[in-house]
Amino acid sequence: MTVRTKCPPVRMMLPLNLGCLVLNLARRQRIRSMFYHAYNSYLNNAFPYDELRPLTCDGQDTWGSFSLTLIDALDTLLVLGNQTEFQRVASLLQDTVDFDIDVNASVFETNIRVVGGLLSAHLLAGRAGMELEPGWPCSGPLLRMAEDAARKLLPAFQTPSGMPYGTVNLMHGVSPTETPVTCTAGVGTFILEFAALSRLTGDPTFEDAARRALSALWKTRSDIGLVGNHIDIVTQKWVAQDAGIGAGVDSYFEYLVKGAVMLQDQELLSMFRAYDGAIQNYTRFDDWYLWVQMHKGTVTMPVFQSLEAFWPGLQSLLGDLDGAVRTFQNYYSVWRQFGGLPEFYSITQGYTVDKREGYPLRPELIESAMYLFRATGDHTYLQFGLDAVESIERIAKTPCGYASVKDLRDHQLDNRMESFFLAETVKYLYLLFDPAHFLHGGGTEGSGSWEEGGDVGQCVLGAGGFIFNTEAHPLDPAALHCCSRSAQERQEIRDILLSLSQPASQSGRPASQEEDLPESQSESIALKPGEKKTRPPLSCPVQPFSARLSVLGQVFSDNT
Repeated sequence: MTVRTKCPPVRMMLPLNLGCLVLNLARRQRIRSMFYHAYNSYLNNAFPYDELRPLTCDGQDTWGSFSLTLIDALDTLLVLGNQTEFQRVASLLQDTVDFDIDVNASVFETNIRVVGGLLSAHLLAGRAGMELEPGWPCSGPLLRMAEDAARKLLPAFQTPSGMPYGTVNLMHGVSPTETPVTCTAGVGTFILEFAALSRLTGDPTFEDAARRALSALWKTRSDIGLVGNHIDIVTQKWVAQDAGIGAGVDSYFEYLVKGAVMLQDQELLSMFRAYDGAIQNYTRFDDWYLWVQMHKGTVTMPVFQSLEAFWPGLQSLLGDLDGAVRTFQNYYSVWRQFGGLPEFYSITQGYTVDKREGYPLRPELIESAMYLFRATGDHTYLQFGLDAVESIERIAKTPCGYASVKDLRDHQLDNRMESFFLAETVKYLYLLFDPAHFLHGGGTEGSGSWEEGGDVGQCVLGAGGFIFNTEAHPLDPAALHCCSRSAQERQEIRDILLSLSQPASQSGRPASQEEDLPESQSESIALKPGEKKTRPPLSCPVQPFSARLSVLGQVFSDNT
C-alpha cells in the first residue's frame, strides 16, 4: 500500500527527513533525464524548426519559425543547473533568431512563449554566469530581443477598443482580412510580460497597451459579472457567451492575480475578486467549475477541461487552501482514471468527451501541485508528481522524445511535442521535488541566493518571490522595481531642478506640476470620474524591495 501522507525512507535505518532528501534527489535526476532525452532529440533532429516531431524524428514550424522550443526551454536549462548550455544557447539565439520575417504569428503565443522566455532568460543571465552589461538588468541583449519581439506585436493593439487582434504579421502588421474575433485570454494575457518590459526598459508603451486592453475587457463583463469566451474586438460584442475558467479564458484570470502580486497592484486584485465572486456563485458545483451562459448563469457545458487545472494553484496563491485542495482532488481523480488529463471530461458521465480525448502533456495540474505542496507540505502532491512522471514515461516516451497523447483511452500518440513540455511540464515537475530551489527563495541551484543589479549594484535581485508567467517563465519583481524606481527618481530630480528654474503658479506649485498627467497614467478603473493619479513625492533612492507570494490571503507587502 502506498503511503501518501509521508515521504517513505529509502532504508529503515535512514531518518525520515534524510530519506526524503535522498528520494527527492533521485526523482530530480530522473526528471533531468526526461528533459535531456527530449531536449537532445530536439537539437539533433528538429533545430532550427519550432518543434520536434517525435514519431518521425524531424521538425516543423508551428508558431512563427523562431526556434521556439529552444527559446521556451532556455530558462529550464538554468533551473536544472546547466549554466554552460544556458550560455551557449543564449548566444546562439542572439546570432540566429530574427523577428523581421514575413510570418503570421499568434499574438498570444508569441507573447507568452517568446517574449516571456527571453525576458526570463535575461533576468536569469546573472545567475547563469553570463557577462552582463553595465546597469543590468535594465539593459542586455536578451532584453533587447524581447523588446524587439514585443514591438512586432504592438500593431495588433492599434484598435478602437485597445483589445488586440489574435494574429499579426511580424513584418507587415495586421492583415486587412484578419478576423476581429479573439478569445478572452488573447486579450487579457499581456500585463506580466508587457509591464516587465516597460519597467525594465523605461518605455511605457507596452504596459500602457496591456492595461488599455484589460480596461476594455473589464467594461464588457455581463450584468452578473462574467465574461464570455470570444469577443469581437471592434464592436466589443461577445461572439461566444460561454463563461468559465478553462480554454480561451484561463490565463486572463491568472494574469489578474499574478499581475497584482508582481506589480503590487491592488486594482488588478480587485478585478479578480469581483470575477471570482461571480465564478463561485454561478459556475462552481461541488468544487467542479462548469461552463454557463454569461448573462443568465445557466449551465451550457457540464465539462471539465484540462486547462482548468491551473485553478487550484491560483486559489492557493490567494490563500483559499481548502477550496484549492478539494478542487485539486477532483482533477487528480480524473488523472488517476486515465493516466493523464483529457482535454474535455464530462462531469455528468464520468468519461472523456468525443474528439477531446487527447493529452498533449500539459503542465497545469503539475503547476497546481507545486503551489499546493509549497503551501501545505502534504506529500499527496509529491505522490501525484510521481504518478505524472510514471504516466508520461510509460505512455508518451518515444526513441525520439515525448509525444502528445492523441487518445488517453488506448494511448495512441500524435506526432508532436509542444514546446511547453520543456518550458512548463518538466520544469514544474522538477520544482515540485526541489522545495529549496532558488526560484522558491532557496539556493540549491546556481550561484548564491541573491545578486546585485542596477547602477553600481545598488539593487538586490533574485532573492525569491519569482512570478511565473503562463508559460512557466519566471520573472523577478525586484528587477522591475530596481529599474523603474531608479528611472522614476532620476525623473523626479530632473522635475525638481526644472521647477526651481520656473516661476511658481498662483496655486503655489511649479507650473510644470499642474499639467495633466498623460492619459495612460490618469485613467484608472478604480478611480472616480475626474480623479487622477498624482505623481509620488521624491523618495530615497532605490527603496528596499520586499515581496512575497501570498500566504493565507496576504498578497501585498507593507509599503514601508
